[in-house]
Amino acid sequence: MSFKIAPSLLSANFLHLQKEIEMINDSEADWIHLDVMDGVFVPNISMGFPVMRLLASISTKPLDAHLMIVEPQKFIPQFRDLGVKTLSVHYEVCSHLHSTIMKIKDAGMQASVVLNPHTPVELLTDIIDDLDMVLIMSVNPGFSGQKFIPQSYDKVRRLRKMIDERGLNTLIEVDGGMNLERGKLMVEAGANVLVAGNFIFNAENPIETIKQMKKEVS
Repeated sequence: MSFKIAPSLLSANFLHLQKEIEMINDSEADWIHLDVMDGVFVPNISMGFPVMRLLASISTKPLDAHLMIVEPQKFIPQFRDLGVKTLSVHYEVCSHLHSTIMKIKDAGMQASVVLNPHTPVELLTDIIDDLDMVLIMSVNPGFSGQKFIPQSYDKVRRLRKMIDERGLNTLIEVDGGMNLERGKLMVEAGANVLVAGNFIFNAENPIETIKQMKKEVS
């Protein structure tokens, strides 16, 4: 099964972000994953629009933005203007989820819903037909390097079954604790996109690590 790799900039060296972006541009990675945090929904703050605008200006890869913020609907136009391809919002913060998803799609972006580790995939039954992607958190969100949650494999399998039974093309993205072994198991379970942070950016040769992941996981 083919899959995409989305290196997460949360694990990059923020003193050398231009260099890190250029490395991803030169690699076999498919997307760039942006983790946006507000210090309210999750206990951390990442990057704001001034930084993201600069990153977007030099990226040659599609931008995959994961919003770990309250009231994400307020910022849809700004992410559209950044040129973001896929915008992911958390199920847990959207009181009017369908409306938010429609606003993302109306803005010309692909719409995705994120599920925290404790949130069951079955809660997406009435909206899965409207989604371009579902992002499964296999760690608790907020910081890079969190402990991987093994129950995530079964969660992806259940979601894959739901998607396939409806004949949908909805992608499944997984974020947290990815390496060669876990990535392979996730793709076998039905994942289409793997977000990898520390495994790539802490590697001695990130470009070769991405290439190896592409070769060995598929």
